Amino acid sequence: MITPDTLLPLWEAHRDVIAHPVRTFELAGRVFDDRPYQLGVINLSRDSSYRESIVHDVDAARYRARRMAIEGAVMIDVGAESTGASADVLDVDAQLASLLPVVNALVDDGHLVSVETYHTEVAVAALDAGAHVVNLTGRVDDPVLYETIARHDAGLILCYTPGETARSDTDVPPIDTMIDEQLTFFRERLGLVTGAGVDKLWIDPGFGFALNLPDGPDRVRYQTENLLQSFRFRALGWPVCVTMASSVYLFHDEARVAETGMAVLALLAKANLLRTHEVARVQPILDLLDMTT
Repeated sequence: MITPDTLLPLWEAHRDVIAHPVRTFELAGRVFDDRPYQLGVINLSRDSSYRESIVHDVDAARYRARRMAIEGAVMIDVGAESTGASADVLDVDAQLASLLPVVNALVDDGHLVSVETYHTEVAVAALDAGAHVVNLTGRVDDPVLYETIARHDAGLILCYTPGETARSDTDVPPIDTMIDEQLTFFRERLGLVTGAGVDKLWIDPGFGFALNLPDGPDRVRYQTENLLQSFRFRALGWPVCVTMASSVYLFHDEARVAETGMAVLALLAKANLLRTHEVARVQPILDLLDMTT
């Protein structure tokens, strides 16, 4: 159960990390500091499990982005391929054909745009088209990607993936070792990333990529435990990005309100960038924090 009796020992054990400072940086004229912000999701794949986030053309993407910005999103995350286990795998050309018209349109409309991909070629093309952030969902060793991000003065969301990409069907670490394994992953990657000049960065524990855990009690437990401990990644000195989970197993027909509850847990864990499909439902939680601090 999530109670003071369970949370207090966790916080006490990592008290120094809770207060650990994280980097503040400016991205395309907007300052990102230690406060929480929303990253609104647009999915171009019709395989995406979150049906309400799917758009079918550029006009629909522009409308959804404009609406999410009004509702509170400071940045829009666009993905061409679903990370669902049964979703179609799209090659680089197919991803670019889907992504680039949307990226161009959203940048023209004045939005900060993040592109989710694990392909270097897709990320580089999106940056050349004006994208501001690469949401990297794979273990890319090629320094060219990170050098390109730095050259564009862009940002990076560095995601932990159990396997080589978010599509890999690799077992997630056991709950009792997951944070240590994720921290090891990030420490190993950060030298490559920052050594290439990237200085605008979020750490994402990537608990949404547990493909071997179908929606059910084990997946809910894993995601919730990881979310509640995500403040521990502050020890790396960078802000933390987390995706708001939405379990149909728990919420059934009311799954669209799940992200509101997850946002409460994310703020308890001092997350900085909340990747959400339900911007309007999550923003009041962020506003409440502003009213009480």
